[in-house]
Amino acid sequence: MAGFIGKERHSLDEKGRLMIPVRFRREMSPESTGQGAMIYLMKAPDGSIELYEPDVWNVMKKSLSVLSDFNPEERLLKTMIYESLDVVAIDRQGRVPFSKELLEHAGIIKDVVIIGADTKMIVWAPERLSLVVMENAERFSTLARRYF
Repeated sequence: MAGFIGKERHSLDEKGRLMIPVRFRREMSPESTGQGAMIYLMKAPDGSIELYEPDVWNVMKKSLSVLSDFNPEERLLKTMIYESLDVVAIDRQGRVPFSKELLEHAGIIKDVVIIGADTKMIVWAPERLSLVVMENAERFSTLARRYF
């Protein structure tokens, strides 16, 4: 499977639901597109919202489960992640409901940009994404050289 790749602009409906783009729905596992399918939503520290399919989230969950509640840093990390996490049902039309808290976190009013980032989708307010890209454009080549 190729994973989620690409960028789409969409709008939330009047109930704050986002239609997952068809190109991304095609890449989702069958368990994530059927009746009662769930998706994990996480407030990211950069002001975006990350969407994870259950199989991807379960891998992350295993990593979190080995962290100790008796180590203050590990406990803090678990608290911060789980405080930022929600799980919601995807409806039959492929829509994902966003809570008011998630929308406020991301500064989303109506329009969004959805970025396919391999194992997850990242949802941004268009203005916020443009600002992040613009403010960090000069760092791109340095980061690319460092990691590739």
